[in-house]
Amino acid sequence: MKKFKAEIKIIGINPYVSLSRKMLDELFKDAGKDKGPIPIKGAINDKPYKQTLMKFKGEWRLYINTIMLKDSPKRIGETIEMTVQYDPAKRTITPHPSFIKALSDNKSAKDVFDNLSPSRKNEIVRYISNLKTEESINRNVAKAIGFLKGKSRFVGRDKP
Repeated sequence: MKKFKAEIKIIGINPYVSLSRKMLDELFKDAGKDKGPIPIKGAINDKPYKQTLMKFKGEWRLYINTIMLKDSPKRIGETIEMTVQYDPAKRTITPHPSFIKALSDNKSAKDVFDNLSPSRKNEIVRYISNLKTEESINRNVAKAIGFLKGKSRFVGRDKP
C-alpha cells in the first residue's frame, strides 16, 4: 500500500486527486492492465475507502466522493493523507429485491434498464442498494422506474 499526500482538485463538479506516474505504473502492474477502470482501495485521513481509478480527458484521476471524505466538494485545495493499492476483490452488487420486483412488474422499464451501459446500470443498482431504510428504498425504486420510463430524473441524471 502506497502512502502519499495529495491536494484535492476539481474537474466540473467532481473533486479528485492525481497520482504520481510511479504510483500509477505500480497500480497498472498489479492490476495487469493500464486501460479501463482500475479498482483500488485505501484510506483517506485513516478512513478506509474503495473506489475506481478512472482516466478522463487523458489524465488518470482518483475521484473523491462524499462517502470517502465528508464535504469533499467544499474542500478543494486541501491536502489530504492517502493510501492506495490495487483491489482484486470482485465488486458485483446484487440489486435490491424491491428493484428486481419493480423491473419484473414494468416491462418497458426493464427493457430500458437492460439496454443501459454497464456503468449506468451499476450506478442505479449501487445507489438503491446503499440506502438504509425501507422507506427510502421504496421511494427511490419508484424514482428509478420513473426515470427508466422517461418520466423523471434519477441520481442527478436526465431521462435515459
